[in-house]
Amino acid sequence: MHLVGATRRRYPRRVATTPRLSQKISAIAESATLKVDAKAKALQAAGAPVISYAAGEPDFATPEHIVEAAIAAASDTRNHRYTPAAGLPDLREAIVQKTARDSKITVDAKQVLVTNGGKQSVYESFQVLLNPGDEVIVPTPYWTTYPEVIGLADGVAVDVFADASQDYKVTVAQLEAVRTERTKVLLFVSPSNPTGAVYTPEETRAIGEWALEHGIWVITDEIYQNLTYDGVEATSIVAAVPELANQTLLVNGVAKTYAMTGWRVGWTVGPQDAITAMTNLQSHLSGNVNNIAQRAAIAALTGPQDAVGQMRASFDRRRRTIVEELNKVNGFSVPTPKGAFYVYADVTGVFGRDIDGVTASSSLEVADLLLDKAQVAAVPGEAFGPSGFLRFSYALGDDALLEGVQRLQKLFA
Repeated sequence: MHLVGATRRRYPRRVATTPRLSQKISAIAESATLKVDAKAKALQAAGAPVISYAAGEPDFATPEHIVEAAIAAASDTRNHRYTPAAGLPDLREAIVQKTARDSKITVDAKQVLVTNGGKQSVYESFQVLLNPGDEVIVPTPYWTTYPEVIGLADGVAVDVFADASQDYKVTVAQLEAVRTERTKVLLFVSPSNPTGAVYTPEETRAIGEWALEHGIWVITDEIYQNLTYDGVEATSIVAAVPELANQTLLVNGVAKTYAMTGWRVGWTVGPQDAITAMTNLQSHLSGNVNNIAQRAAIAALTGPQDAVGQMRASFDRRRRTIVEELNKVNGFSVPTPKGAFYVYADVTGVFGRDIDGVTASSSLEVADLLLDKAQVAAVPGEAFGPSGFLRFSYALGDDALLEGVQRLQKLFA
């Protein structure tokens, strides 16, 4: 009861003694590649003639037979319900066949987990393997997401840098130099994002034998394995060293090979105990992947592969064009990549030069210069490791690709 004339007692306001948000989550950096791409698209939407080399996705439409399979699946009531968290049995079996065909590895469907894109596979792989303080050796330049997910798993990323003089590929000697008693995992990515580097069979075998000798787990990201050029083939590290099978997780997906980035279907292949643990995690994290997308992925893996060859041929043509033209930019040095759809340009040659009234001393500043003065978007090396580099995706139309590089040739002339 409130009494007339009574004085309401005022209590002191409590001051929070703990952070408002999770410190671990708050420490996550926004994806630099997505950030640059979003900025470029916003400028394009506002009418600016920006040419963007930022997006890490094919510019082609998903092949028609895959789309048709998804349309049919949408009308099938079986796909309107929950399905096994590990993935549709038909898709897991298709992944088994794909792994045998392209990775040259024989596995059982029980060793396959279907995930919401390759990112979820990478995230869950580190969550399952790492304990607080475990170290992960990360060949650098690296894809921007790797250090973040390692940190989320309470691991410690140990960078090992290889520059253009090594074709951006690390050596066993470099790996051994940073190995400690806390080393738990080696990250191995071939073909590489952001550099397009592809390790030779001999290099892959040497690294695999080193990991086997020291009992180190390997997480190998094979998402670009079907995008190689000049007669080069990507060698799976388990195919090179079969004894590694019990300590390796292979990450893959349909995104890059089949122009299906938005469909969000990836997977992990590995030892049964690790896959079971990842499946248990996913059962609480997200449950099954969208059934319509899974049916589309089945069509991608088991249907005609003609479109894959056509897209790869287009990427190859663009690769040769962009390498030739970027090497004409005064101050740029660009090795020829053998895989994926990126070139990684060393731009230290433009540091300290006056370019239209601007002097850059980092690749972040060079990226800003490109966008401001030439309306060209590329991702700075700081997103992938040390400064001094720019990543250019050549997953864009031939005409736009050439025009953008020609703008840079004029800017840095």
